Amino acid sequence: MRHCSVQVRGLLTRDELDRYNALMEVGSYLESQDMYDLAYTVQKEVDILILPAIERLKDKSRARDAATAAYLDSRKDAEEE
Repeated sequence: MRHCSVQVRGLLTRDELDRYNALMEVGSYLESQDMYDLAYTVQKEVDILILPAIERLKDKSRARDAATAAYLDSRKDAEEE
């Protein structure tokens, strides 16, 4: 089973995180029993589950980029004066 990044896990809601942990536990068990076909299905569920957190991470990145651009613009304006 592939884990998602720490940044994405940090943006999961409590319900999403509980479900994520349960799915990872089930997937790990299936892999230990060499049931990779079923583990694949569980991994797909995990991939779908983390999509909203990935979007939240992208939104934070966009907001940070906008704040950086605004700061750089304000510095540029201050230097011109």
